[in-house]
Amino acid sequence: MTHKTGSCLCGAVKFEVTGPLRPVIACHCLQCRKQTGTYMSATAVKDKYFTFVDRRGLKWYRSSPDARRGFCGECGSVLFWKGDGRDYIAIAAGSIDGDLGVPLEGHIFCESAGDYYEIAGGAYQAPQRAQNPKAPG
Repeated sequence: MTHKTGSCLCGAVKFEVTGPLRPVIACHCLQCRKQTGTYMSATAVKDKYFTFVDRRGLKWYRSSPDARRGFCGECGSVLFWKGDGRDYIAIAAGSIDGDLGVPLEGHIFCESAGDYYEIAGGAYQAPQRAQNPKAPG
């Protein structure tokens, strides 16, 4: 059984994960680049394995008609992506405490990658916007 904890930088958002994490996907879409300054590296877990421990700083931003992004309103840490109707939450890989225990699997929205970095690591690079990474186990 997996048990991981995570938080924002200041601790105003804390969470626990008690189920399997999906391998990390690096998203290079324009929204992720705008939000992070580069690309978003995120794992994911089924909703039933995810619990907020402290959400006093949690803010949600409706970033598209189909999804919202969670962040800390106090320190500004980028934390989550939640697609409407999806049974999992994507979690910024760096927000999880300690070792993640899953590898970087690949990249999505590569056509939107910045010209200031090279895409490296992972087994695949999905260039088309229509690609959707698999949900976690």
